[in-house]
Amino acid sequence: MQHKAGFVNIIGNPNVGKSTLMNRLVGERLSIITSKAQTTRHRILGIVNDEHYQVIFSDTPGVLVPHYKLHENMMQFVNTALQDADVILFVTDIYESTINHPDVLTRLQNTSKPVILLLNKIDLGDQKKAEEKANYWHEQLPKAEILPISALEGFNLEPIWKRVVELLPENPPYYDKEELTDRPLRFFISEMIREKIFQNYNKEIPYSTQVEIDTYEEGPKIDRMRAVIYVERATQKGIIIGHKGEKLKKVGIEARKEIEKFLGKQIHLEMFVKVDENWRQNEKKLKNYGY
Repeated sequence: MQHKAGFVNIIGNPNVGKSTLMNRLVGERLSIITSKAQTTRHRILGIVNDEHYQVIFSDTPGVLVPHYKLHENMMQFVNTALQDADVILFVTDIYESTINHPDVLTRLQNTSKPVILLLNKIDLGDQKKAEEKANYWHEQLPKAEILPISALEGFNLEPIWKRVVELLPENPPYYDKEELTDRPLRFFISEMIREKIFQNYNKEIPYSTQVEIDTYEEGPKIDRMRAVIYVERATQKGIIIGHKGEKLKKVGIEARKEIEKFLGKQIHLEMFVKVDENWRQNEKKLKNYGY
């Protein structure tokens, strides 16, 4: 049997369950998940290896019409994923009837790549509604295969695996067979802190923050790390810190628990808040932050 390998890229609007699906398929919690839209900002690879294949799943930011330079750069991750995919997993749900950016729909309609349309969240609706949505999307994307799923409940994910492996091209592995992702450890730690910010603050605050791991020292029993939370305005700094530092302390406690679970060891986490004015609109700053 020839070895297969390829990129299986997950595309869709914000909040349709792309990151939940990615984590389910990879079997590891690589993408952070919150109830807020636009939580995912980067393209994150999750690599699943077998003797006969290597599936490189790719979680991408939600499709949107850009309002900031940051959004434009996030959409570049989506565009690249559409270009280099061997298989496209287009995720929608039983509540949606459109794609936020019309160009993405046009590209999906015209692509020569196999498209599997995953109708997510079917556990939240009735069969009639799911059938109506499936018929609608069949009209929009007649070449796509349509599968009803629940990423949250893990329902009907096995057929995705079977079809993905069938569609993969014959290739040698792109990554070492021991690799799980292309991202460094610091990236995942910063994402876990950012997840807690999304969960603990409202309105524009989570979207205005960027988290960087300034220092990371590994020890035999405990790892020590220093994280910097960047905000766009001085007023936001005060909101992040909270009265007598209580809000920042809460984020730190929650993030530390998540990071310790991820690393399987104790950590000491220090967090600081700094102002980096209008970083979401500055191309040079965005590049420095990995966008």
